[in-house]
Amino acid sequence: MPLSGMELVIVGVVIVVFLLWGPKKLPELARSIGLAKKEFEQAKTEATQTAPVSTEDVLIKTAKELGISTEGKTKDQISQEIVQRSKEVK
Repeated sequence: MPLSGMELVIVGVVIVVFLLWGPKKLPELARSIGLAKKEFEQAKTEATQTAPVSTEDVLIKTAKELGISTEGKTKDQISQEIVQRSKEVK
């Protein structure tokens, strides 16, 4: 059963790798590739697990910095007061 084009390329690459690094270096090479993949996956997971910042938290923090009372007010009321206060400062 003869090898097709893609199978021949794969076999050729395996033979070249075996000849370049030898049988003793192949496990080390595979281990380092596995570790690199693991580190990449960890970094990708950490990047996606960042805590989203709530706009409500930022709104309340800004209001408190400006000395605006936030008790019993909606987000819209607080944001309008922040806008008014910023216009007064200018």
